[in-house]
Amino acid sequence: MKTAIIYHSNHHGNTKKLLDAIAKQGDVTLIEASGNLDTDLSAYELIGFASGIYYQKFHDTVLQFAEKNLPQGKKVFLIYTCGMRRSAYTDAIRQITDSKGTEMMGTYDCPGFDTFGPFKLIGGIAKGRPNEEDLAKAVNFFKEISEK
Repeated sequence: MKTAIIYHSNHHGNTKKLLDAIAKQGDVTLIEASGNLDTDLSAYELIGFASGIYYQKFHDTVLQFAEKNLPQGKKVFLIYTCGMRRSAYTDAIRQITDSKGTEMMGTYDCPGFDTFGPFKLIGGIAKGRPNEEDLAKAVNFFKEISEK
C-alpha cells in the first residue's frame, strides 16, 4: 500500500528511528513536516503522522501540515514517542483527522529518551529508548495496518 508518513523528530531523533525501520518495509515515503507545507497527498492510500510529544501534543508543524494537506476520507495512523505516556497526546491530531472524515487505522507509541526541561537535571528519562524491541513492534504495527 502506497504510504506517506509526515513527521517531525527533533529532540533526540527518537521518532525518526522508528520511521526509518518502517520505511524499509516497502512503498513508504517519509516527509518532514517543516518546509513541506504544500505537499499533495492524494496519491497515497495510507497516511501516517508521527512526532515526538511537544507540550502535550504532536509538534505544531505536523498539526499544521495535517490541517492544510490531509485529503478527505483517507486511511490514517499515528506514531509518537514520549518521555512519559499520557492518553491526551493525540487529541489535537485526532481532531484534525476526524474533521477530514478519515479512517483511523491505529496508533503506535513508545518511550523515547527525553532530556527536556527538568529531566535534563537527572540525565533524562527513558534512556536507551526506542530500543530494538520498540523498533520491531513499530514495524509489526505498520505491517498489520498496511495489510488491512
